[in-house]
Amino acid sequence: MTTPTGFNDITDELAEQSIELPSWAFGNSGTRFKVYGTPGTPRDPFEKIADAAKVNELTGLAPQVALHIPWDLCDFKALADHAAGLGVRLGTINSNTFQDDDFKFGALTHVDERIRTKAIDHHLQCIDVMDTTGSRDLKIWLAEGSNYPGQADMRGRQDRLHDSLARIYDRLGEEQRLVLEYKFFEPSFYHTDVPDWGTSYTQVAALGDKAKVCLDTGHHAPGTNIEFIVMQLLRLGKLGSFDFNSRFYADDDLMVGAADPFQLFRIIHEVIRGGGLNNPDVAFMLDQCHNVENKIEGQMRSVLNVQEMTARALLLDATALTAAQESCDVIAANDIFMDAFYTDVRPALAEWRTSRGLPANPVQAFRESGYQDRIESDRVGGTQAGWGA
Repeated sequence: MTTPTGFNDITDELAEQSIELPSWAFGNSGTRFKVYGTPGTPRDPFEKIADAAKVNELTGLAPQVALHIPWDLCDFKALADHAAGLGVRLGTINSNTFQDDDFKFGALTHVDERIRTKAIDHHLQCIDVMDTTGSRDLKIWLAEGSNYPGQADMRGRQDRLHDSLARIYDRLGEEQRLVLEYKFFEPSFYHTDVPDWGTSYTQVAALGDKAKVCLDTGHHAPGTNIEFIVMQLLRLGKLGSFDFNSRFYADDDLMVGAADPFQLFRIIHEVIRGGGLNNPDVAFMLDQCHNVENKIEGQMRSVLNVQEMTARALLLDATALTAAQESCDVIAANDIFMDAFYTDVRPALAEWRTSRGLPANPVQAFRESGYQDRIESDRVGGTQAGWGA
């Protein structure tokens, strides 16, 4: 095996990389047509944490697990202790205002003050959870908007959204943050209240330094230059976190890098260029629902895909690229960029993992571990966790 030139110079940065796993990735999920149950699916948050810990044990990449409220309601102090005992910790707390009948026509944007207050109170309860778990980030995604022209006062909804977010923001602790996600469309099809990075940025900029933008890689119109958005938010100091996933047509939430690994490489390049890699202010997280693949293996493959593209991007000759850019040498600049993308780092990563006491092939190691057989045997009975439960 030939180790790529410069690989040994980037291993310290690779060793620092941390990718947060979503608890809901380990539950059953599906499409509008069907949710498939699978043997061994967790029945409670404690079993979700156990599966997430197995991913971290074999990859060394995922020491933190995000929770979703109310899907993960439990004794949070006990859950934090359980996580610590398995070598991981609890991370981002995700709110949920899209599964309550009261929020049919909006939550933080609703015209009815009673309903807005209910939605705000839910977020304040999420901050209470953060106080217990030691979590830093409250992540908000809103399914709010309208389906028909004339249905809603779009400007009024933006005003109410600002007021609601301000009330939530004021409750944050000194070290806590609010990160506002955006989504191009669905489940509202005429307009969504936070459809793009500009709207999210506008809202969080009005709140203060503890409010940031969350960029979900699957939440953009076709053809959008996502790495440009990454660059701009880093430049503005407002990129708080990523939700990494992949999509072919809409928000599929597939394994990151599955549809367009080159896009993932381009995104990571801009993260490095903008000082976002291994920066505590920029959190890496997966946001995926595994419908047909093994859930634990799907999470492993995703974090390994991010690691691989990070290694390739770190190997890019930034000095040569800058020189080519400044001399307006289009072909040379593109060649330098593509040379880094096409560098096969997989054998070097496997050897490096072995040197750190990790399996060269984490997915194969998982299959040989017997863990899946054990959880299928042990987790019989009860109600399997699923998307929305």
